[in-house]
Amino acid sequence: MGSSAPSLDFNVLGDTKPDDMALPAFMVSTTRGFLPRQEPIVKLPAEFDVLESILSRMPIKTLEGTPGLLATATLGETVLKELPDLTASIEKYKDNLPLMNAVYRDYSFLASGYLLEPCHERFMKGESYGLGRQTLPSVIALPISRCAELQVTHLYRCSIVANNVSKYRAGFKPFMEYAGSYALFNYRLEDPSRGLDYDNLRLIRAFEHGLDHKSSEAGFVLVHVDMVQNSGPLIDGVMSALDSCEAHDRDAFNIGMEKVVTSMKKVNSVMESMWAKSKPGDYTSFRTFIFGITSQSMFPHGVVYEGVSEEPLSFRGESGANDSMIPLCDNLLEITMPDTPLTSILQDFRSYRPGNHREFLEYVKARSGHLSLKSYAFQDTRSAALYLLALNQVRDFRWRHWCFTREYILKKTAHPTATGGSPIVTWLPNQLQAVIQGMVDVWEANGTKLGKECAAVMDMVFVQKETLTKEVEKYCKERNADVQ
Repeated sequence: MGSSAPSLDFNVLGDTKPDDMALPAFMVSTTRGFLPRQEPIVKLPAEFDVLESILSRMPIKTLEGTPGLLATATLGETVLKELPDLTASIEKYKDNLPLMNAVYRDYSFLASGYLLEPCHERFMKGESYGLGRQTLPSVIALPISRCAELQVTHLYRCSIVANNVSKYRAGFKPFMEYAGSYALFNYRLEDPSRGLDYDNLRLIRAFEHGLDHKSSEAGFVLVHVDMVQNSGPLIDGVMSALDSCEAHDRDAFNIGMEKVVTSMKKVNSVMESMWAKSKPGDYTSFRTFIFGITSQSMFPHGVVYEGVSEEPLSFRGESGANDSMIPLCDNLLEITMPDTPLTSILQDFRSYRPGNHREFLEYVKARSGHLSLKSYAFQDTRSAALYLLALNQVRDFRWRHWCFTREYILKKTAHPTATGGSPIVTWLPNQLQAVIQGMVDVWEANGTKLGKECAAVMDMVFVQKETLTKEVEKYCKERNADVQ
């Protein structure tokens, strides 16, 4: 076993306390997993009606089916003409953290739409993205920065520093994020009695045609919500595996690992539905609006946030890499990533998520390392097999993600960076190759005693390893990119 215990325990919620407005919207639970602890707030108080008006008119196609502000390239001028500084209204409701999350969501959509509107206009004409707007006006910059600051979790409140960037390290950044705005706090239930059934999900905000729930933009976002609704059982399995490892209860450990494998199978099954619900040919038409600032040609010097910072700020864009399920598995299974600049980007991505999620992931990593969970799994044949099968689900997820990147992006655009600012060809393979190598190491150390199911998995993995190497070399050569 490891030498020192993690310094903190972690309270995974059973009761999500949906009526407690003093808690952040995102709190890890065994019931709702990484989804917000209550359904996202759809309608803001009357003080924000002007914001609602602009956002309802913003999409390329509005809910009524008419051309919106982004269709006519008039969002920027509309913001400057109509939107007042609503920071005082934020202060009025600052103790209602789920409401502040909803306000943050809405301002993040407006910020991305405002900054990237010129890029979208050029892209739809067949031109390069060019430059986005280099300044975020104070009527957006001040409210989104205040909302982001309010989402800091209690563990970090006393240690916030004055620097405009580092003060956001424990809460949301003042830019669009996967959980807090674009995806996991951006759905509503058409019929509350039907719950999280996919066909019952609708978007609250959208850039293109996403308010039509059959559109590719809606499918892209809502499939992610559908995946994450399976994260409760995953968290339950992770906690069971950790507790039983500490108790040296082999039967309970195997049951916990089986829960991890089963829940990730469900996640991967839902992920596969993306092909039908969001068409590859449609993705680039709304993708422009989820680009970030960091490492993007549209913002070579960052963005000035008026009233917030005299120096330009830079934040990564929305990315599925901000989701917490795969990092949770990485940390539980003690997956070793290579020491490369690409892995440094991975670590940076992991700061772009709700503070409570981050604390949980850090806790799992520390506790799994302290217990030497990986070594414990290898002391029993069934446990070792389950460990390999859990690795396989992580590989399956990352392989699907690579396939989506290949079909939705690499074959559609030559832009060299993903929405989050990572190199589009080499970044995902960096992590995928690490998982594949981890599986090979387990197999070579344990051999055929792990059983026929594991043997069949490894037959496929060895083929996939060669395929991935060839595909990365191919796309790097086509794009004159380095194979890192």
